[in-house]
Amino acid sequence: MGRIPEKGLVIIYTGSGKGKTTAALGTALRAVGHGWKVYIIQFVKGTWQYGELDGIKQFAPNVIIEQSGKGFCKICGDTVPIAEHKAAAQAGLRRAKEIITANTYQLVILDEIFVALSLDLVSLQDVIGLIQERPPDVHMILTGRDAPPELFEMADIVTEMKEIKHPFQKGITALKGIDY
Repeated sequence: MGRIPEKGLVIIYTGSGKGKTTAALGTALRAVGHGWKVYIIQFVKGTWQYGELDGIKQFAPNVIIEQSGKGFCKICGDTVPIAEHKAAAQAGLRRAKEIITANTYQLVILDEIFVALSLDLVSLQDVIGLIQERPPDVHMILTGRDAPPELFEMADIVTEMKEIKHPFQKGITALKGIDY
């Protein structure tokens, strides 16, 4: 066995391929198996009925999932004003800070935070501040396409999911149980 880290890890799952949220949820499942408490905040998600919302309930109170978004922003026929998307994302970031600094959860997942960043719904400085302010033993996972390279140096693990093939390329839309 290797040595146990003296601080919580910062893990980034990014890239154009499928699997970023799935990898984070897999880590959450593993953490719960070791008795950890996990908190998940999903950014930019909010209108679809994602399977993980019901699945996670089976692990409560050890895993909590919260959505902090008004649904897809600027795609899929979005009609929500950008100000509402921004307010929801910023409320999610404030909630994340409360959760992280309370030091009640060993793992905190900020799902799709990089999408919120790329859409200018939250600021890079606020995300950097959140990482820097976390208690030493809190692990964080940040997911989403287009992770800013400035965060790579702060991270302990950076994994890029690369799309090679996906049913979407053949016109097949998101599949229940696989994509959501």
